[in-house]
Amino acid sequence: MRRATAALAATVLALLAIALYVVYRFGLVFLVRLTLSVGFALLTLLLAVMAGILIYAKSKYSLPVIFYALLAIYAVYNCYFWHPLRVALVIVVYAISFAFGLWWISEPDMGLLERIRSAESLEKAGKYRVAARKYEKSGEYEKAAKCYVKAGLKESAAWCYEKCGKEVEAARLYEEIAGEKGESYYYREASEHYRKAGRKSDAARCLAKYAEEEPWYWEDVAKLYEESGDREKAVECWKKALEYYRREAEEEGVFWEDVAKIQERLGERDNARRSWEKYIEYCIKEAEKDKTWWKHVAEAYERLGEKEKAEGAWKKYKN
Repeated sequence: MRRATAALAATVLALLAIALYVVYRFGLVFLVRLTLSVGFALLTLLLAVMAGILIYAKSKYSLPVIFYALLAIYAVYNCYFWHPLRVALVIVVYAISFAFGLWWISEPDMGLLERIRSAESLEKAGKYRVAARKYEKSGEYEKAAKCYVKAGLKESAAWCYEKCGKEVEAARLYEEIAGEKGESYYYREASEHYRKAGRKSDAARCLAKYAEEEPWYWEDVAKLYEESGDREKAVECWKKALEYYRREAEEEGVFWEDVAKIQERLGERDNARRSWEKYIEYCIKEAEKDKTWWKHVAEAYERLGEKEKAEGAWKKYKN
């Protein structure tokens, strides 16, 4: 990094020295002519290469590029014979063209007349997508969302509803998208926005559809149903979470803790005790390699009410 900085500084100093020498030897006007001539010559070369590529590709943009290449050659000629007004005119043309290009690229799929018309007139004319983009750019997100819905662009509409704080409307759209596309990910998005709106039951319902493909979310679904006051559905989801964690525990013993906690929640005391014992057995094996696991052993024994064993595990953890 330091070498690159040093090289850059050396280059700048060298160019500055050359510029000062040229000014001293030939005058400031000559330096301006030389700089502009070199700049336009390089631009001509670049545009010529681009024109060649575009002609080969049979692109409609080849003619404008050829025009600007010829304009650059014209500028080089006027720099050499020094007609400053003509050179200034060429620079103005390039500046205006560059500004227009940036404006055009900002909305490449919008026609010239559509750019001029207001969002309201475009909406009345049934050009909902373009109207939505204009509403969105002006910060009128709710109007943009309604136009996006009419244009069939529900994801864009949902995003706009998010921006204006319409969480329920955003959630409903994500739910519709999930059904139409068959992608459960959108159910999770819908759930999140229902939750933000305080509609826990709807949030749980959507997250349950997501959990059918991603079962580690059943625990979150159960908690949402509990928060919404639907104890019956919460129990159903806790049982599904228990099935998932039990399968995981058979492969990776650390999940016996999750199994035990859910069994306690469901009132399965005896099963929970057996799960805690399996968890302790797993933690003791891990503690042989890493003593920090004794902390988990101690906590598990405390859950079982075995104080002496818990104290022994805490001593091994602390020593």
